[in-house]
Parts: sequence; structure tokens; C-alpha cells
Amino acid sequence: MSEMSHSENDHPSAETSSPEAPKLNTADLPPVDDEPSSSHTVMEENEFSSLTPIRQYEMNQEMLDETISTDRPLIAALEPMASLRAEYEGGSPIFVKKIDWLIAHGYTGVRRARGDGDCFYRSLAFAYIERILLAPDPMLAAVSAISILEVSQPLLEAAGFQKLVYEDFYDTLVSLINSIVTPDSNGKVLTQTTLLEAFNTPEVSNSIVVYLRLLTSAQMRSEPEKYADVLFHPELDEPMELREFCENFVEAVGKEADHPQIAALTSALTVHLKIASLDRNVHGSEEGKVDFVEFQNQDESGMEPIILLFRPGHYDILDRRSEELTEMNRPERMTDIAENI
Repeated sequence: MSEMSHSENDHPSAETSSPEAPKLNTADLPPVDDEPSSSHTVMEENEFSSLTPIRQYEMNQEMLDETISTDRPLIAALEPMASLRAEYEGGSPIFVKKIDWLIAHGYTGVRRARGDGDCFYRSLAFAYIERILLAPDPMLAAVSAISILEVSQPLLEAAGFQKLVYEDFYDTLVSLINSIVTPDSNGKVLTQTTLLEAFNTPEVSNSIVVYLRLLTSAQMRSEPEKYADVLFHPELDEPMELREFCENFVEAVGKEADHPQIAALTSALTVHLKIASLDRNVHGSEEGKVDFVEFQNQDESGMEPIILLFRPGHYDILDRRSEELTEMNRPERMTDIAENI
């Protein structure tokens, strides 16, 4: 599994203007397990530490491999955080306490992403579009997002990407956002149900992931001085040149995102992102407190930040809802949007 950092720094806020800011520490995070299973509860710390390093690696890899199953949705429906908590009961109490802390602070739901190496990009993309869909003024939010994406095209071309390479991926993303406010041939606009369906349609979901990867690469290439000293090979931990890093670990699908990629993409999209991480850090003043890493940008939408949950080599979406909203509370707004187009 790759790690978010190449240092042992803890988790104070990080500005996107400086990729050298403190990064997420994955060395002591709990393993990912997308579905509770009596045969895969988290082991007690002393039991796990008694295993040989090779067996520890094998077990971690087995747990990660389970999240890659093609039977799992690319993006799942919301579920209560209690389901995640159940996976860690019987293991280290600190992880359970930190999940309890998240629940107590309003993060009652989690939306899981398939652990295929694209989970950061897919999770961010879904949360990004859903935030527009649920905005107080969806029309304004959609227009703002599309305007930002339009500006991204010259950025890609300046990085050497031909329009023929990226335009279909770009059109897929923009069309999905546009469908929030523009009815289709049947007079239907995007809903939470159809958004989830779209992200579980590989052609749509993967096209969006590819565009965000290209956009991330273009943003990094446009600011080489910011990334020159912070790019490392995720397995060898050796410094890498920007172009080589982008070609192998940004543009290539199935490659996990680290701090530089996250900083670049949130900057390109001008979104405010907060990432909660589960670790063994103990705060004396507040038991079980969870640290957040922030990527702050000039997000003029006035909307709440996107919030993701980070575990080793994996990202899911944190939510203040524990289940999907019904469409019952949205038809009036959707009708108003359709009538104003």
C-alpha cells in the first residue's frame, strides 16, 4: 500500500499552495475492510505485532484485495457509520473511539468506494457533483463548476494533452453536471438516484476518473517548482522527476493518490477538501479526537467542504446523513429549475 506521506508528521491543516505542508501519516492506520465479516475482525495489536513482517504484509494485502472485488459497487449507497464501527470492534479500542468521535460530531454516514486505486478520484468526483446537486442554488453551483472546468481545457493543452485525448472524458463530466439543471429528452434532471447509477456505470465513472487524473497532472506540470522536491516513488521511496511521476502515478489509472496529487486536483477545481484519518494519536484533552487534513482553496460557492475518510491506501466519503435522501424533498426545486431554463 502506498502512503500519503514520506515523513512522520502529524495532521495540522495544509494549504494547497504548499505541497510541503504536513501530510497524512498512514503507518499506524487500521486496515480497510469494506464489509463486516466475522472472519475478518481487526486483530488485537499484540496479536498482529507477533506475526512475522512477511505475514503482516500478506494479511494487509489480503484485506486490500478484498476491497477490489468487481462485485463491489464503484460507489456504494450511504450506510450508517455504525457499520464501519462494527468492523473494528474487538480490535484496538482507539479506532472504535475515533469512529464514535466522528459520529458524535455529526459524521453519521459513510459512502464506500471500490478499492481499485482510483478511490480518491472517484470519491472526490462523486462528492463534488453531489454537492452541486444538493446546493441551495444548484443552477449557480453548476454554472460555477462548469466555468472552472472550461478553464481547465487550456491547462491540459499547455501540459501537452491533445484535445482529441481528453475531450470525451471532459464532455462526460460536464454533461453530468449540466444534467443537474438541464432536463434530458424525457424532461428529467439528475437526481441522487441517477447520480449513483451514473457512477456505477463504468463508462461514465471511469471517464470522469481519467479526466480528473489528466487535470491533476496538468496542474502539477503547470507549477513544477511546487512539486520538484516532494515527488517520491511510492514503493522505492526514491525522488522522481515531475514528468516521470505524472506519467506513472498520476495519469495511469489504478494508482493511489498521495498528497501532491490531492493538493493539485483540489487547486485545479478550487474546492475545499477535508480528509479525516483514523490513527493511534491520542489527544489528552478530547478522547478519540480525529485529525483532519485540510486543502483550502478560494471556493466561492459558499458550500460546505467535501469530506473524505482516509484509511491505508483507501478513501471513502464521510457524510452527515446516514442514509440516502428521498426524492420527495426535491421535486419542487427540480420543477423550478426546469421551468427557468
